[in-house]
Amino acid sequence: MPRPGTVGEVFAVFAKLGVTSFGGPVAHLGYFRDELVTRRRWLDDERYADLVALCQFLPGPASSQVGFAMGMLRAGVGGALAAFIAFTLPSAALMIAFAFGAEFLRGPLGGGIIEGLKVVAVAIVAQAVWGMAKTLTPDRRRAGIAVAAAVIAVVAFGAAGQIVAIVLGGLAGLWLCRSKDGTAAGSLTFPVSRVVGGICLATLAMLLIALPVSAALTGNGAVALADAFFRAGALVFGGGHVVLPLLDAGVVQTGWVTPEQFLAGYGVAQAMPGPLFTFAGYLGALSGVGPGGVVGGVLALAAVFVPGFLLLVGVMPFWNVLRARPWAGAVLRGASASVVGILAAALYDPVFVSAVIDGWTFALALVCFVLLTSWRVAPWIVVLVGAAGGVLLAFV
Repeated sequence: MPRPGTVGEVFAVFAKLGVTSFGGPVAHLGYFRDELVTRRRWLDDERYADLVALCQFLPGPASSQVGFAMGMLRAGVGGALAAFIAFTLPSAALMIAFAFGAEFLRGPLGGGIIEGLKVVAVAIVAQAVWGMAKTLTPDRRRAGIAVAAAVIAVVAFGAAGQIVAIVLGGLAGLWLCRSKDGTAAGSLTFPVSRVVGGICLATLAMLLIALPVSAALTGNGAVALADAFFRAGALVFGGGHVVLPLLDAGVVQTGWVTPEQFLAGYGVAQAMPGPLFTFAGYLGALSGVGPGGVVGGVLALAAVFVPGFLLLVGVMPFWNVLRARPWAGAVLRGASASVVGILAAALYDPVFVSAVIDGWTFALALVCFVLLTSWRVAPWIVVLVGAAGGVLLAFV
């Protein structure tokens, strides 16, 4: 492992990612890999895939959990908080601003930018799949596991298919990927004790019970708002778009936000960098229940993110122990190969099928991919190229 960094370093790196990571959670994993694994070498591909596999297992915003854990590994608790704040703040601020009537990204110009950013996500995810495949599927057995995982993820679309693919990949690895020593190479060691982990898990369980009870007994709008978003963040697997049905149930079906407001905010969220969970800030600011405005937005953001982070920190010390078992290396090699397959499946659907709609968008995706892989152009420049290309295509 490289030497520890500083909180300021982590904040600066994730602030850059927070304004350039377009395309949703799968694309974010590609951006993280390019910036933190390939360029800065904070981790190698094996450790990174291990971390991705862990976060895919857990409810919550998967890409934000990966970033939180990367910050913790680099600079402790301060680094974890710095990574979260820096990565989340840009899109959160923009989404809350939109709730006050900043209706931008509409018409041909805005639509072109959104379509161009979708195309950039194709190139980013394709680069991540290609790079991770070379490291994590170097032989026929692991390549076969990756292909099987991709098939499972495509056929059983959604978070459930991803979890099944990782579980089966780990079992296949136990059978097919044993090494001579059988230990997990390049293990991750999180700076979290079992006591702290237990406290986090207990806090999560207590809040899941206390918030709805308190909301029912007191009738307090702020508590009811926190409860709705806390449950959404605690019960969603896979993050990103998977949280939308839970948010709809929490704020639209209860009458707190109108369907038109919900859809308008969701449309703008597609054009934002950073985690899609910041959509909660927009909904909290507009909600007819709770404080509303900036305070309501911040409360909703805190409530939707906290459960995933409590669960992640809670399982970290037990993951350390589990990883040291003699059979863990084989399981994790199989699970890591499955992660490659899952990313490949996500590259197809939703990333490719939603962005590449004709020959022109395919050409733009190819240009962005070559800029990233052959020309080694920085991702933020490729984002600008993709957005400009999308605008040009919108007016042609």
